[in-house]
Amino acid sequence: MAAHAAMPHRRRRSTERQHHSPTAWALPVALGLVIGIWAAFIKRAENDGVATGGQWVLGVITAVVLAALLFALMRVQHALPRELRALAYGALSGATVGFLTSLAGGSVLRAAGIGVAVGAGVAAMTFYFYYTRE
Repeated sequence: MAAHAAMPHRRRRSTERQHHSPTAWALPVALGLVIGIWAAFIKRAENDGVATGGQWVLGVITAVVLAALLFALMRVQHALPRELRALAYGALSGATVGFLTSLAGGSVLRAAGIGVAVGAGVAAMTFYFYYTRE
Protein backbone atom coordinates (compact mmCIF):
# COMPACT_ATOMS: atom_id res chain seq x y z
CA MET A 1 0.00 0.00 0.00
CA ALA A 2 2.92 2.33 0.57
CA ALA A 3 3.86 2.14 -3.11
CA HIS A 4 0.88 4.26 -4.07
CA ALA A 5 2.07 7.21 -2.01
CA ALA A 6 5.58 6.91 -3.41
CA MET A 7 4.49 7.03 -7.04
CA PRO A 8 5.42 10.33 -8.70
CA HIS A 9 2.57 12.43 -10.01
CA ARG A 10 3.04 14.84 -12.86
CA ARG A 11 1.44 18.15 -12.13
CA ARG A 12 0.57 20.47 -14.94
CA ARG A 13 2.18 23.83 -14.73
CA SER A 14 -0.06 26.84 -14.92
CA THR A 15 1.71 27.93 -18.11
CA GLU A 16 0.89 24.71 -19.96
CA ARG A 17 -2.20 24.80 -22.13
CA GLN A 18 -4.78 22.11 -21.79
CA HIS A 19 -5.79 20.68 -25.15
CA HIS A 20 -9.29 19.45 -25.81
CA SER A 21 -10.19 16.58 -28.06
CA PRO A 22 -12.45 17.32 -31.03
CA THR A 23 -15.28 15.49 -29.24
CA ALA A 24 -15.02 17.90 -26.30
CA TRP A 25 -15.99 20.71 -28.67
CA ALA A 26 -18.11 18.86 -31.24
CA LEU A 27 -20.65 17.29 -28.88
CA PRO A 28 -21.72 20.51 -27.07
CA VAL A 29 -21.76 22.47 -30.34
CA ALA A 30 -23.82 19.82 -32.16
CA LEU A 31 -26.35 19.47 -29.32
CA GLY A 32 -26.51 23.24 -28.93
CA LEU A 33 -27.24 23.65 -32.65
CA VAL A 34 -29.93 20.96 -32.64
CA ILE A 35 -31.71 22.41 -29.61
CA GLY A 36 -31.30 25.99 -30.88
CA ILE A 37 -32.80 25.15 -34.27
CA TRP A 38 -35.56 23.19 -32.53
CA ALA A 39 -36.42 26.20 -30.33
CA ALA A 40 -36.47 28.50 -33.38
CA PHE A 41 -38.80 26.17 -35.27
CA ILE A 42 -41.14 25.86 -32.29
CA LYS A 43 -41.53 29.65 -32.26
CA ARG A 44 -41.85 29.69 -36.06
CA ALA A 45 -44.79 27.28 -35.90
CA GLU A 46 -46.61 29.74 -33.62
CA ASN A 47 -46.36 32.46 -36.31
CA ASP A 48 -47.93 30.30 -39.05
CA GLY A 49 -44.53 29.51 -40.59
CA VAL A 50 -43.36 33.08 -41.01
CA ALA A 51 -39.69 33.43 -40.06
CA THR A 52 -38.75 36.45 -37.97
CA GLY A 53 -35.46 37.67 -36.60
CA GLY A 54 -36.61 37.16 -33.03
CA GLN A 55 -37.03 33.44 -33.58
CA TRP A 56 -33.49 33.08 -34.83
CA VAL A 57 -32.11 35.22 -32.01
CA LEU A 58 -33.90 32.92 -29.56
CA GLY A 59 -32.42 29.90 -31.35
CA VAL A 60 -28.89 31.31 -31.30
CA ILE A 61 -29.09 32.29 -27.62
CA THR A 62 -30.50 28.86 -26.75
CA ALA A 63 -27.74 27.13 -28.71
CA VAL A 64 -24.95 29.20 -27.14
CA VAL A 65 -26.24 28.80 -23.58
CA LEU A 66 -26.79 25.06 -23.89
CA ALA A 67 -23.42 24.47 -25.57
CA ALA A 68 -21.62 26.53 -22.92
CA LEU A 69 -23.35 24.71 -20.04
CA LEU A 70 -22.70 21.30 -21.56
CA PHE A 71 -19.05 22.14 -22.29
CA ALA A 72 -18.56 23.37 -18.72
CA LEU A 73 -20.20 20.24 -17.31
CA MET A 74 -18.03 18.02 -19.48
CA ARG A 75 -14.92 19.85 -18.23
CA VAL A 76 -15.68 19.34 -14.54
CA GLN A 77 -17.45 15.98 -14.66
CA HIS A 78 -14.36 13.99 -13.68
CA ALA A 79 -13.99 15.99 -10.47
CA LEU A 80 -17.55 15.18 -9.38
CA PRO A 81 -18.67 12.01 -7.63
CA ARG A 82 -20.90 9.82 -9.76
CA GLU A 83 -24.08 10.78 -7.89
CA LEU A 84 -23.53 14.49 -8.39
CA ARG A 85 -22.42 13.94 -11.99
CA ALA A 86 -25.63 12.03 -12.76
CA LEU A 87 -27.68 14.71 -11.02
CA ALA A 88 -25.97 17.45 -13.05
CA TYR A 89 -26.66 15.72 -16.37
CA GLY A 90 -30.24 15.04 -15.28
CA ALA A 91 -30.77 18.67 -14.30
CA LEU A 92 -29.35 19.98 -17.57
CA SER A 93 -31.43 17.64 -19.72
CA GLY A 94 -34.58 18.20 -17.64
CA ALA A 95 -34.21 21.98 -17.85
CA THR A 96 -33.68 21.77 -21.62
CA VAL A 97 -36.76 19.61 -22.21
CA GLY A 98 -38.84 21.73 -19.83
CA PHE A 99 -37.76 24.88 -21.69
CA LEU A 100 -38.71 23.39 -25.05
CA THR A 101 -42.05 22.25 -23.63
CA SER A 102 -42.79 25.75 -22.36
CA LEU A 103 -41.91 27.20 -25.78
CA ALA A 104 -44.37 24.82 -27.41
CA GLY A 105 -47.19 26.36 -25.40
CA GLY A 106 -47.36 23.99 -22.46
CA SER A 107 -48.36 25.35 -19.07
CA VAL A 108 -45.75 25.93 -16.40
CA LEU A 109 -46.96 22.85 -14.52
CA ARG A 110 -46.78 20.67 -17.62
CA ALA A 111 -43.33 21.94 -18.58
CA ALA A 112 -42.05 21.42 -15.04
CA GLY A 113 -43.56 17.94 -14.83
CA ILE A 114 -42.11 16.80 -18.14
CA GLY A 115 -38.75 18.38 -17.28
CA VAL A 116 -38.61 16.66 -13.89
CA ALA A 117 -39.61 13.32 -15.41
CA VAL A 118 -36.99 13.53 -18.14
CA GLY A 119 -34.36 14.81 -15.70
CA ALA A 120 -35.04 11.97 -13.26
CA GLY A 121 -34.82 9.43 -16.06
CA VAL A 122 -31.56 10.82 -17.40
CA ALA A 123 -30.11 11.06 -13.88
CA ALA A 124 -31.02 7.42 -13.17
CA MET A 125 -29.62 6.28 -16.51
CA THR A 126 -26.33 8.17 -16.15
CA PHE A 127 -25.94 7.03 -12.53
CA TYR A 128 -26.34 3.44 -13.65
CA PHE A 129 -23.84 4.00 -16.47
CA TYR A 130 -21.21 5.52 -14.19
CA TYR A 131 -21.87 3.04 -11.36
CA THR A 132 -21.26 0.03 -13.61
CA ARG A 133 -18.18 1.54 -15.28
CA GLU A 134 -16.25 2.84 -12.25
